[in-house]
Amino acid sequence: LVPSRTATVTRSGAILPKPVKTPFGLLRVFSVVIPFLYVGTQISKNFAALLEEHDIF
Repeated sequence: LVPSRTATVTRSGAILPKPVKTPFGLLRVFSVVIPFLYVGTQISKNFAALLEEHDIF
């Protein structure tokens, strides 16, 4: 879960400080997407070979 806030000012009217930015956000995305994309590709390739072997595909 990503914490979010809807308020931009305090009760007295003061502007709240900027939220903390997480560094390396794009690096984290790629470090998750690329391995799972590779695993999905391997599963699909093996399943297509299985279907071809049984003359279904």
